[in-house]
Amino acid sequence: MRSYCIISLSILTLFTGLSQEPANGYSLEEAIAFALEHNYSAVNADRDVIDAQKQKWEVIASGLPQITGDLSYQNQLKQPVSLIPAEFFGGDPGTFQEVIFGTPKSVNAVGTLRQQIFDGSYIVGVQATRAFLSYSANNKEKTQLEVRKMVTEAYGNVLLANETVLLLEKNKANLEKNLFESQKIFENGLGDEESVEQLQITLTSIQNELKNSIRFQEITLQMLNLMMGVDIYAPTLLKDNLDSLTQTKIDLGILETQFQMENNVDFKLATNLNEQRYFEWKLARSKALPTLNAYVNYGTTGYATEFDFLKSEQKWFDFSTLGFDLSIPIFSSLKRSASTQRAKISLEKAKTQLEEAQEQIRLQFERAKSDYIFAIEQYGNSKNNLGLAERIEQKNEIKYLEGLASSFELRQAQLQLYSAQQEYLRSMVDVINRKTELEAVLNNNKS
Repeated sequence: MRSYCIISLSILTLFTGLSQEPANGYSLEEAIAFALEHNYSAVNADRDVIDAQKQKWEVIASGLPQITGDLSYQNQLKQPVSLIPAEFFGGDPGTFQEVIFGTPKSVNAVGTLRQQIFDGSYIVGVQATRAFLSYSANNKEKTQLEVRKMVTEAYGNVLLANETVLLLEKNKANLEKNLFESQKIFENGLGDEESVEQLQITLTSIQNELKNSIRFQEITLQMLNLMMGVDIYAPTLLKDNLDSLTQTKIDLGILETQFQMENNVDFKLATNLNEQRYFEWKLARSKALPTLNAYVNYGTTGYATEFDFLKSEQKWFDFSTLGFDLSIPIFSSLKRSASTQRAKISLEKAKTQLEEAQEQIRLQFERAKSDYIFAIEQYGNSKNNLGLAERIEQKNEIKYLEGLASSFELRQAQLQLYSAQQEYLRSMVDVINRKTELEAVLNNNKS
């Protein structure tokens, strides 16, 4: 009885846990949200931001008090000998007495506090850290937009592959039916063998396309998993279907959105480059300024003929020093001047690149709008063409069975239908992708 209760409780806990977990299915927005946390590039972009924050403190800390401790032990295996006039010791003038000073063993311990008082390059470095943090944040934003775009494309490709397989299976079933009927007609002497062979050729082609589409279906799902940052063999399910997702992406209102250059991430990155070149120029100029540092140390030294430094009777002699280091650049044979001029040239180039980037972004915006409008128009046209192609194929199928159309005419109508089907599916994916590209330029991911 006890074992039964334990098993029942385990099963109940298992199903309760499963019910609390989200279903392994994602809408497009859910897949994007998941990828923004788990995509490999997105994860590293987060780490880059943290790294930039640590680098900022690293720069700031270099100008704050620094304390170091040094401990040295010296054992003079052969002590140096000094010569002292012998007359100091009552000897003959002109002669020298050999003397050894100090003990062979000594220990020296010293702690030093250093403080930077003024350094122009430090000031510039601290200012530049803000620009670097801004670059890291903007680079993360750029990565997120790229991840969003890649996941959208991969998601659409999976839906496209799924719809393609369904259409090919439907076409295959319809062709098998037509082939069966044509064989019966031929066997009854009411048709020709060429009509049967034409249908066999078409059916074989569809069967090959179906096999390839099934394989491609697996590859597109693996690509989506890769973009989302999960195991490529994970059985990921998709909640959206191609038609409904396309309808949500048709929004002509976005074309009326006011374009704000400062919101575009490429403009932000170009601005960051301009700031970087500016601080490099300031850094080159700061090299002509003096630097001033202060230090104070405190230490103690012990002497002995044997290693007796750990004994309580060991004598220690303390010392302390306060000092300043002042370095003034005087003459560098115009090296600093050349470095400053080169930095100035780089700054001017960055300004020109920023102007060019603005024009390129404006052009990118206009092109994205045009591509989006064309994708919507193409979707409408392909939808109408698909309806026409279906009616034409149905009429030719009826005529063929009634002996009013040849197998060649039926095959042409069928190929036209298959082409219209693929164009229709591709047009839906294009609407989804073009909308995403326009959103990326606008940096508007709300819709």
